[in-house]
Amino acid sequence: MKLGMISLGCAKNRIDTELFLGVANKYNIEIVEDIYDADIIVINTCGFINSSKKESIDTILEVYENKKKNVILVAMGCLVERYLDDLKKELPEVDIYFPIRDYNNIDQLFNKLTHQSSQYKFNYQDRVLTTSSTSAYLRIGDGCNNRCAYCAIPLIRGNYHSRPFDEIIDEAKLLVKKGIKEITLIAQDTTMYGTDFKTDKRRLNDLLHELTKIDGLVWIRTLYLYPDEITDEILEEFKTNPKVAKYFDIPLQHCEDHLLKEMNRRGNKELIYKHLNYIRNNIPDAIIRTTFITGFPGETEEDFNNLCKFIKDVKIERVGCFTYSDEEGTAAINYKNKINKKTAERRHRQLMEIQEPISLNFNKSLIGKHYNCIIDDYDFDNLAYIGRNYMYAPDDVDGKIYIYSPVELQIGSFVEVEIIEASTYDLTAKLININKNTNLY
Repeated sequence: MKLGMISLGCAKNRIDTELFLGVANKYNIEIVEDIYDADIIVINTCGFINSSKKESIDTILEVYENKKKNVILVAMGCLVERYLDDLKKELPEVDIYFPIRDYNNIDQLFNKLTHQSSQYKFNYQDRVLTTSSTSAYLRIGDGCNNRCAYCAIPLIRGNYHSRPFDEIIDEAKLLVKKGIKEITLIAQDTTMYGTDFKTDKRRLNDLLHELTKIDGLVWIRTLYLYPDEITDEILEEFKTNPKVAKYFDIPLQHCEDHLLKEMNRRGNKELIYKHLNYIRNNIPDAIIRTTFITGFPGETEEDFNNLCKFIKDVKIERVGCFTYSDEEGTAAINYKNKINKKTAERRHRQLMEIQEPISLNFNKSLIGKHYNCIIDDYDFDNLAYIGRNYMYAPDDVDGKIYIYSPVELQIGSFVEVEIIEASTYDLTAKLININKNTNLY
């Protein structure tokens, strides 16, 4: 049998896809790149916000319309977990729905598909990597305890639970043996790692420190740092550990205290400034990435203008923005003072227009500087290699560095480049050296 798979949504969802493919391998199912060559097509859906829900449903319908007659269509993931009963009624085109609650029984799904009687389960040691040959995500926990008023993740994934420390280290060692040089740690909230252990000790800093001892692991990156959980120990590890990227992905959502409180976000503007000022003053060349929400219930024009002023003041290098949408089961769906959709979208556009010259000016400041980059791919349209330095996460959110080279470069190799051009999101560089030095900076 042949299996094709589409993975939608975030990197955390991608991990589930890779675990699923690992089980397929155990059942001797051939994994194919062209889904329409497959006997089984699996769509791992996202159900985070309205746009992702629409993308998931549209993908299911498109695949159904184009697949061969006898191909089995399976839908799994967050959308399925959240709306299982409704989907069964509204989308009978799907042959099998596989919600997150059934992941522990994945052997039953595959036994049904293959008419076998085996007991293969999700196993991180068997993951089929779908990222580049040199970069991989490493999940350190799942679920969330934060209960932000706008977010449905806890409803889908449940409470936060950390993976065992030694299990993570063992998986990292295996990834490195497979040729992985860069690992990106992910969870719904990576700063919560270890808080559910019996010691109740926040152990992200310990985890980072232990990972750097792995020979052959070159770069370590951490995403999704909750502001209130960023400890002095975590900041110190970022500051002093040469393998840890000075890359702070801190979703802030807003800067106004009353809105943060309504969002059920811990911390306040004072804490945000404290963290940002410390990073700027003590960790040279650090990159900060964040997201904001426009149109949250109760956001006044004054609140939004203060957010715009905040963005102009702090000049964060990487800024994304979501327009608030009601999510079933969340606290904010019952809030009064809802913001008109057009107003929320106008604020979104205005915020990103303010951010654009900030990002562009920062990128222009890099022209003439030299950086160590990892080569991810080759772009045949631009006749350039695609690379990243420590400023770019591997999730295609930050942009790319296009590297022109007179000699052939190996994917996964490290090179020294000089930045020669800059746009709002991307950089253009020329090769200086094929660099055996794999230091981040």
